Order: sequence, then C-alpha cells, then structure tokens
Amino acid sequence: MSLFKRMSQVFQQKANAALNKAEDPTQALDLSYQKMLENLQQVRRSIADVLTSQKRLEAQQATLSAQYDKLQGQARQALQQGQEDLAKTALTRSTTVKSQIDQLTPQIEQLKTQEQSLEDTGQKLQAKLELFRSQKDTMKAQYTAAKASTSAMEGLTGLSENMTDVSMMIDRAQDKITGLQARAAAVSELADTGVLDNLAIGSAAHDDIEAQLQAASPSSDVEFQLEAMKAQMGIGTGTSPQPEQKEVAAGESMVIRITGDSVYEVPASVRPALDNLDDALDKAITHNDQEAFSKSAEELIKLIHAMGKKLPETDLRHSDLIVPSHDMTIEQAKKMLDEGSQG
Repeated sequence: MSLFKRMSQVFQQKANAALNKAEDPTQALDLSYQKMLENLQQVRRSIADVLTSQKRLEAQQATLSAQYDKLQGQARQALQQGQEDLAKTALTRSTTVKSQIDQLTPQIEQLKTQEQSLEDTGQKLQAKLELFRSQKDTMKAQYTAAKASTSAMEGLTGLSENMTDVSMMIDRAQDKITGLQARAAAVSELADTGVLDNLAIGSAAHDDIEAQLQAASPSSDVEFQLEAMKAQMGIGTGTSPQPEQKEVAAGESMVIRITGDSVYEVPASVRPALDNLDDALDKAITHNDQEAFSKSAEELIKLIHAMGKKLPETDLRHSDLIVPSHDMTIEQAKKMLDEGSQG
C-alpha cells in the first residue's frame, strides 16, 4: 500500500515539523527564569514562617520566665511571713513553669538553625538567579542576532521563502517568454515556407498522427475505466499480493486515519479491497483523472465507514494507514507525496 504508507509518513513528518517550528528558545529561557523566581519566593516565605514560629516561642518563654520569677518571689515572701505551706505551693508551681521553660529552649534553638539554613539556601539561590539572568539575556541576544543574521543571509543568497517565490516567478516568466518567442519564430518560419497556406487548419483529414492517437485513445480509456470499476467493486485484478499484505494476519485489525476526518479501526479482512482501491487511486493520479480519483476516494471512505469503528479522540494509537478524503484533489495528493519524498 505505497500510497497510504507514504501519506502516513507525510502526516508524521508534518507533525514533527510543526513542533520544532513552535519551539522558541527565548520563551523557554524566560519560563526557566520565572520558575527560579518562584522557588526563591517560596524560600523567603518559609524563612518568614520559621521566624514567626521562633518569635512566638520566645514570647511564650519570656512570659513563663516572668511567671517563674513571680512565683519565686511569692515563696520568699511566704517564708518571711512564716507560711511554709504557702511557700511550698509557690515553689511547686515555679518548678512546673521552669520545666516548661527548659522544654521551649531546644525548640527555639532548632528554629534558629532552620532559619539560618533557609537564609543560606536563599542566598545561594539568589546568586544562581543573578547568574542565570545574565546568561539568559546573553543567550537571548545571541539567538536574536543569529536569527537576524540567518534571515539576512538567506535573503542575500536567495534561500529565504520570499526570495524563493520571487525567483520561481522570474523563472516561470522567463519560460513563458522563451516559449512565446520560440512559437513566434516557428509560426514565422511556417508562414515564409507557405506550409500554413496548404494545411487545412482544424481538419484531421491530413493529420495522420492525430488520427492514430484518436484511434488508440478509446481502447486505452475503456481499459482504464474497467480497472477502476473493478477496484471500486472489490473485484481482484489478478495481480500478485504485495509483500506488505503479510504484515497483518487474519483476525487482526488496522487503524486508518482519513485526511481531515476521524480515525477508524477496521478488520484486516478488508485489505484486498483496500489494495484494489489503492491501485485505482494510483492509476487515477498517473492518468491525471480527477473524476476517477474522486470516485475511488469516495468508495474507499464508504468502505471504511461501513466496515470500521470510529475511534475516540483520546485514542492515541499509531495510524497504520492515512487515506485521502473524498474532496481531496489530485494536485493536493501529488503535493503531499512529493513533500513526503523530499522529506
């Protein structure tokens, strides 16, 4: 199935080319810089959170220390008044407060260590960010300069798309001028020799070559129509199976994409019919017969719709074949095949 396989290759080539063309190094650099900025902001927020927790614990420790000093003073005052039991109560409470103060001390120290570590990380990240920013600006400038230089050189050497179009237009105009000049010279020479006076213009009576061509054309046209009809009806052409037919065994299925349409899964049993229609399309392209090409394409799509199952858009399986749509022209098919050969 050379035609379908080549169309599949063209489709994949165009998809890869579109991705490569969409990539912009400057945007990728800006995105990376933005992500580094977000990481730095996250580190700074973490430092603020740790410092807030540290200050809260320090305030709680200060409150407990004040309470401890107060209880110690109350115990001394009770002893001075001879109230020993009251002094014991005050000392018992001060011991509990002292235990809470001692528990808060390592927590505060741990938060200080975390804060210092985050500050060191933030400083390192800030330094990397500044370095990357200078490199980013340099790389963007180099990319812009290289792109401008490439465009200028392509324009100067005629390799750019615009200059190529201009050059092709000039070549076509020159060909037309040369052809008209040659025709004018030929007509002038025939007029001088008197051949045009003796030739019955528009009459085929004296043109034996034209008569032979007209005699041969009906039989060749009938033969082509017969082959196309066989292909559309699914009648075998008698040709030997192509090697590609052995790639899919009986009972398996194929994934076929219709150009500009959807993707279908069809049984492998339709392979012979697809081969016949592929031959008909190939012959139509060779004979430049748009009507036969459109009819064969329409029959092909009807066969796929009738025998196949439409796949959802979320199904990302690889397409075994890509076939032309019912409204594709021969020129479009030739253009796709030529691009596939060049790629």
